[in-house]
Amino acid sequence: MTDHPLWVLFFSALISSTLLPGGSEALLVYQAANQTHSATMLLLVATAGNSLGGMLSWGMGRCWIWHFPARQLAQKYYTAISRLQHWGSPILLFSWLPIIGDPLCFVAGWLKLSFIWSVLFIAIGKTARYAAILWLI
Repeated sequence: MTDHPLWVLFFSALISSTLLPGGSEALLVYQAANQTHSATMLLLVATAGNSLGGMLSWGMGRCWIWHFPARQLAQKYYTAISRLQHWGSPILLFSWLPIIGDPLCFVAGWLKLSFIWSVLFIAIGKTARYAAILWLI
């Protein structure tokens, strides 16, 4: 594979948390099955990379509002906006979900939700997903 499997896992998880395709789950399973590192270390690295990717989406949303006011973005991300306005930062526990996770993070930044609460809920959701994968194998 490579001399640096944890870095590969980190960057795979980071890329997987953006709109780009990635295979962090498959890589996590591969590394866990081959015992390249402890399950705890793999969980921490994958979570860190994926959470950072979610916060990059949050940051893009935060920057986006300067260029596109509420009316222009509301039509494109209506579902994510309405969920976030109703539930607030805790909805980011679902940021790990395919298709809706990236827009949730993006819109959270656009709505100027708290950075600290956003990081917390994104990290908890992504940790739970990777922990479930490791538990299943």
